[in-house]
Amino acid sequence: MADAPIKPSIDIRPARALRAPGTQKVAKGDGRAHLVTPGDVITADAGFMRGHGTYTDDGNLVASVAGVVERVNRLICVRPLNTRYNGEIGDVVMGRITEVQQKRWKVDTKSRLDSVLLLSSVNLPGGELLGQGVLVKVSPSLIRRSKTHFHHLASGASIILGNNGLVWIQPANSAVEAGGFVTDLEPVPISEREVISRLRNCVIILAHHRLSLSDTSVTYCYEASMAHEIKDITKPEISEEILLETRQRLLEQQG
Repeated sequence: MADAPIKPSIDIRPARALRAPGTQKVAKGDGRAHLVTPGDVITADAGFMRGHGTYTDDGNLVASVAGVVERVNRLICVRPLNTRYNGEIGDVVMGRITEVQQKRWKVDTKSRLDSVLLLSSVNLPGGELLGQGVLVKVSPSLIRRSKTHFHHLASGASIILGNNGLVWIQPANSAVEAGGFVTDLEPVPISEREVISRLRNCVIILAHHRLSLSDTSVTYCYEASMAHEIKDITKPEISEEILLETRQRLLEQQG
């Protein structure tokens, strides 16, 4: 009688259980990013408090989402790499009007809930309401926080990097100095449209490869793309070449 075939055993365990004992990601205050995945032990120190994106297991602080470990004093949380936008005081955001009511507008700002804009606040100071341009949607985690999110680039266009993951690209001369909304229906010159289109493709390349967006990274990517036609720079083989040069220049800048 022939022997019955031996069925291989399958070991199904959480990813954390398959790691070597003692493996952990310790949150440090040295400014470096500490990436974790669900099940990673962040720290075994009982002195830390549990924040968003974490839970406790056998006295260890464990990540419940994939993201970057952030520490504020004794509080540890994990900021997800890809999530809906959570607004904070001082953020620069852009949105799309979804509903007009008697005294307020509902605005989609890519957050968990719709935002509210009172009609008395429609005319904002400094020219924040703009007309012609291109809107690009990226992950909010790619927008680097800085002192200003309004940038006039040497390429001849302006860009607004919204903390909520919306990037607005417009002609450099379209900002309204006195504030408030002004309808501008004048045709944009072809030269400016080409600049805006190239910047839009550069933002898409950076976002696709998960490179953080800033005026510096966008400028480097734009300059690296000048050797190619606008319609070609999003092709995989060309975008890889552009991204490699952009990363190299960013590394050189950081020293």
